[in-house]
Amino acid sequence: MSDEMRRSLGVVDGVVIAASSTAATSSIGIGMGLLAGVVGLHLPIIMLLAFLPILGIAGAYGRLNRVEPNCGNSYVWVGRSLSPWLGFLSGWVNLVGTVVFMAYTTTVTGSAILQFLGEAHLTGVAGITLNPGSTLQSTLIGLFVLVAVVIAATTGVAVAARLQRYLLVFEYLVLLGFCGYGLFAGSQPFSLDWFNPFGIPSLSALAQGMVLAVFCYWGFDAAFSVSEETRDPRDASRGGTIALFTMLGLFLLGATAFQRVLTVGQLADHGAEGLTYFGNRLAHQPLAALPLVALMFSAVASLQAGVIPSARGMFAMGRDRTLGPVWARISPRYGTPAAGTLLLGAIAAAIAVLALVIPKVSDLISAAVNAIGIVVALYYGLTALAAASRFRGLLRTAPWEGVRAVLVPVLSALVLFALGGYLCWTFYHSTDHFAVDAANGWFQLTIPALMIVSGLLVAAWAKWVRRSDYFTTGRGTDADAVDLLSEAGLSA
Repeated sequence: MSDEMRRSLGVVDGVVIAASSTAATSSIGIGMGLLAGVVGLHLPIIMLLAFLPILGIAGAYGRLNRVEPNCGNSYVWVGRSLSPWLGFLSGWVNLVGTVVFMAYTTTVTGSAILQFLGEAHLTGVAGITLNPGSTLQSTLIGLFVLVAVVIAATTGVAVAARLQRYLLVFEYLVLLGFCGYGLFAGSQPFSLDWFNPFGIPSLSALAQGMVLAVFCYWGFDAAFSVSEETRDPRDASRGGTIALFTMLGLFLLGATAFQRVLTVGQLADHGAEGLTYFGNRLAHQPLAALPLVALMFSAVASLQAGVIPSARGMFAMGRDRTLGPVWARISPRYGTPAAGTLLLGAIAAAIAVLALVIPKVSDLISAAVNAIGIVVALYYGLTALAAASRFRGLLRTAPWEGVRAVLVPVLSALVLFALGGYLCWTFYHSTDHFAVDAANGWFQLTIPALMIVSGLLVAAWAKWVRRSDYFTTGRGTDADAVDLLSEAGLSA
């Protein structure tokens, strides 16, 4: 990569990329209804509880990034500190989870556009009634947006970051304005029980709610995937951490405001159209359309933010020959993995089309979020254990720092593993047959299982067929090693 490209980003860009990937507006606008169907009127406390292990994970990412900045992040760190197999699996489930996220966000984006057209009183085209709840219609429209953001992402991170700055400013102004107003204008009485973890209906509801809430925070680590394109690797750590605390504030504000304005039934019933309904309860048109516009911007920004770290993660794996050479090709014009970025977009589009077997957008979101939440818990936990292993010597030389660098990540990892494992167990015992249905436990369990099994198969191919050195040394290549890039047929 060129020095100019490498040094083009700062801490603000890291915040923008991480915040766009986390997509607070989409998480609040869509996720609150999904969470309310699980934990009832305990949205604020579930968001706060989920933040605690994620904060421990963020600390692990920050320390690892300071000593070894690498766009492969968890794939490189886990492979070096724990096991190449676990490292590859960590990188693989992260990438596959992001591709699934891009696929369902494509549909969410199309649904938001259809909702906006409905608010503009355009309810049909060529005799076809436009329905934002239709997976088919939403996916077809969303695919056009996916193509646009993938093409934009091939030109570089700096271009995407500049675009996303403006989108984020608008989103957050709208979100803060409506949620702030909802705190005072809402008709539902405020209750301290909303912050009582013991009021959550069951242990199963707590586990599923935590996994869904962890998913809402997922994306802060996108800042670490562009460490090699920042002026200072510490900027990536600062950007990810600032974005994470910003998300906490927005989620607590949004959760409380939604419960002040809407009942638990209204929250659960409106699903993907929750933010639109929330805006209509607080304002009249045209102001009521602003939250919906913010949702569209958030979906577009998160799509683009999903492309960037995934393409760079696959670049790291391609340069190690754990994936094919196409992922490691650098565009001589833009200095980015352009070919891999375009291929990634094509795969996400194909998965979005395959997901049409689930006819309702709300059901598609539920199935995708549960699956991604489980694999996110897996690779976040593995990264935390890698940090604990890497810095375990601090327990002898600097005990207090060792507690923060070792024990906190270990506890965070154990919490995430326990949550993911318990959710898998509940899915398995929730039914006695398989059906392609978002409410079927075996179907919900099959998706993350396929992500993990496919990773093991690809790893076996990389080890015994590609004969990648990664499985011998456990170390990813240095991103600045031009000779390695040249050997792979790349231009620096």
